[in-house]
Amino acid sequence: MRELLVKIHEVWLESLMGAMMSKTTQNKRLLYEFSDILFRHFQWIENGLIKDGIDYDYNRDTVAIKVDKLSVLVLDIVRRLNEIELLLVECEDKALRERIKTDLEYMVYRLKLLKDEDVKSSFDMNRVYQDIELDKEATDALTLFLFEESYKEYELIMIYNYLKAHCSDSFLIRIFDILIQESFFHLRSFGEMMAEMGILGVPRVIHPSLYKVDDIKQFLLDGIEEEIMAKEECLKLSEAVSSKSKELAKFFDFINYQENYHIELMKEAVEHYSKKESDG
Repeated sequence: MRELLVKIHEVWLESLMGAMMSKTTQNKRLLYEFSDILFRHFQWIENGLIKDGIDYDYNRDTVAIKVDKLSVLVLDIVRRLNEIELLLVECEDKALRERIKTDLEYMVYRLKLLKDEDVKSSFDMNRVYQDIELDKEATDALTLFLFEESYKEYELIMIYNYLKAHCSDSFLIRIFDILIQESFFHLRSFGEMMAEMGILGVPRVIHPSLYKVDDIKQFLLDGIEEEIMAKEECLKLSEAVSSKSKELAKFFDFINYQENYHIELMKEAVEHYSKKESDG
């Protein structure tokens, strides 16, 4: 079951990256939909491990995505899906096993019908977004921001998912779920920008110490500080690009304002933990 979790993690990421690099609406939609389903599979298998008292982590192998044609990546996704289907024999939950199996069978069928497209521009390091003529300083700042923030959002998805999976408090589960969904939106937005700039990459593996948190209250307090710093970076980027692109500046303002709500949610969670501590 641990191996099954790893394999689903890898193919979920690969499908997500494939959607980011695709420029064809139908392909992008299909890959995003399948990545969403695979992430649910990941959560269900994870819950099974927790139920059975099996220790696990989020380590995985490298996911290679640098291809010239989308079909090459899709063939690898299909290969991975077939491997996962073979591993499903380890899943003792019959209903879950059948659900995942039938999902995989349809995915394989549908992916084989997917129309090919050229995606090498996602890796050509052109560092230009929507033909906006940014100076080198602004381009460097945008590049660094996208690399750092795409990793941060992936990290947050996995951390909040781990905390949610090990939580029985409905109040906190609601907050963790909102933060996961928000991080998915940010990750997809930043990933598509990276693909257009030719700098798309898979986030690095997260060390277990980041999500196997003993002091969740302190983790949230630290997270609030990180969100405040992220807001500052959004403001800097908005100012740096405003003279060249009002649309891009508005986008970073938009992300900045969303961080405000994330901070409030995290403050709510901290207050909830504090109350639980005081109540004993």
